[in-house]
Amino acid sequence: MRYAKTVAVIAGFGFITLALFVQGLLPALLPESRSETVSRAVRTRLTELKWIEYPAENYTELEQLGRQVYIREGCWYCHSQYVRPVTGEDKRWGPVSQAGEYAFDVPHLFSTRRIGPDLTRVGLKYSDHWHLAHHWNPRLVVPDSNMPSFPWLYDQVMAGLEEKDGKLAFKADPALRKIFTFKEGKEILILPNTDGLAFARERDGVPVLNFDPLPDPPKTKTITIVLPTREAEGLVAYIQKLGTNRGQWRDLFEPQRVFVSQFSVPESEDWIAEGKEVYLRRCVGCHGPKGDGNGPAATFMNPRPRDFRDAVFKFRVTPSGALPTEGDLYRTITRGIRGTAMPPWHEIPEKERLAVILFVKTFSPAWKDKNLKAAPISLPDPPPPSEELIAQGEKVYINEGRCWNCHGGPGMKDDKPFNYPWGLGPSAPTLKDDWGFPLLATDFTTGIFKSGPDVTDIFRTMSTGLNGAAMPSFAENLTAEQRWAISYYILSLSAYIDPLHRKKLQIPEQVKAALDDPNLKTPTWRVAFDPSKVETAVAGEKPKNYLRIAE
Repeated sequence: MRYAKTVAVIAGFGFITLALFVQGLLPALLPESRSETVSRAVRTRLTELKWIEYPAENYTELEQLGRQVYIREGCWYCHSQYVRPVTGEDKRWGPVSQAGEYAFDVPHLFSTRRIGPDLTRVGLKYSDHWHLAHHWNPRLVVPDSNMPSFPWLYDQVMAGLEEKDGKLAFKADPALRKIFTFKEGKEILILPNTDGLAFARERDGVPVLNFDPLPDPPKTKTITIVLPTREAEGLVAYIQKLGTNRGQWRDLFEPQRVFVSQFSVPESEDWIAEGKEVYLRRCVGCHGPKGDGNGPAATFMNPRPRDFRDAVFKFRVTPSGALPTEGDLYRTITRGIRGTAMPPWHEIPEKERLAVILFVKTFSPAWKDKNLKAAPISLPDPPPPSEELIAQGEKVYINEGRCWNCHGGPGMKDDKPFNYPWGLGPSAPTLKDDWGFPLLATDFTTGIFKSGPDVTDIFRTMSTGLNGAAMPSFAENLTAEQRWAISYYILSLSAYIDPLHRKKLQIPEQVKAALDDPNLKTPTWRVAFDPSKVETAVAGEKPKNYLRIAE
């Protein structure tokens, strides 16, 4: 024990030195630590999803502002940003993190604690509107959340109401004019929740109160309107950026790639009771305690949450106007609805997903009506993609389908070709759902499809239509061949596009040609295509010569 203190000091110094070397110096010496490339999932012109080595992209000015807000508000205390190659994390969050994803993170925000979920792959999992509701008050969308609210990231104005022409409207108030521009000809629809809270994202226009489509209008004499500041928008932009350097990886993520269409769940009081518990913990914030789609967070959402009382569901394998199968509901719950506030729920146990289906059905007597039930339509195996089939699909899109009328893009009128902005066809501004809420026509170039990313998903939508929306069934107007052709064409519109920033990826034409080859296979991100070996790939040599094995 004579030299114990000396030994302890030397050992302590040694371990500190070892830690600095292993965690500081050694990683800096590894070439991988200076990498700026990642394995990215892209859609080819023949609509296949493949992995490619591609440079990570730096943050935009708005995303960088959001990152500063994220650091300032201490979000990194509770949320990690690293998917580790252990304990099946890649089955929960997504692909294991790569060094290139952190090329522009100074300082890095790996964090160590996970009081909240890991955010490495959160980008585009939720809509912007979900995040804006979450930051205003997390318990609006996650009732049992312990995350604090961030009201200082929003502007607020309290507006009084008065009756005009038999309807309630805003009083003339200078406070409103400090927030909104009152630009003529542009209305900003205000749809408050039952507590009198309303969300508005735009400011350039006239705020217009509309209680007509609301199932349960507020009884208050004033409405509190909240609007995100630039810092709030930046925070959302930063969060949406996380994980998107890996491209369209979510479309290949096996835990949520569910194609089930038909099965039955035995009804029992115990299962319904369990489903109610799940609903109150996961769903009530948006869909409301009455299942009317008017939960406290609904005012933030666009599109609005589904009203379960009418049993009208968009995504089905049953004919237009019919009830969905329980398999349809299970698929939607597991996958989520991309581009909306409805996230994928593959993380919660399967039994909970089945139980909540039974509870959701209790909101509507329509489930007991045998006249609304129908057998699923036939969904044959898709034909192989080809340039000819996609070209045929474009013609059907323009002529027989006239899809440009809502979704924009190329069209033809009086034998004259024209182009509308994608997602903004001539009818798009007038679209409303069966409840009177505005509808957004899908911009096909983003690669974000509500019904699913597979060609069979698009074909199913073309065949059944979307109940409650403006999208009809084309089962009687177009042949199966035409529906497959148009489905492939729609998918091809998002080829080599960044779904976050909606811009073309900078991939050389020769590399695209190699990726378009159906014989080139990249089954996982670990065997992504290496563009530097494009000549080898075009020559048709063995895969190991042009696929980079990621460790």
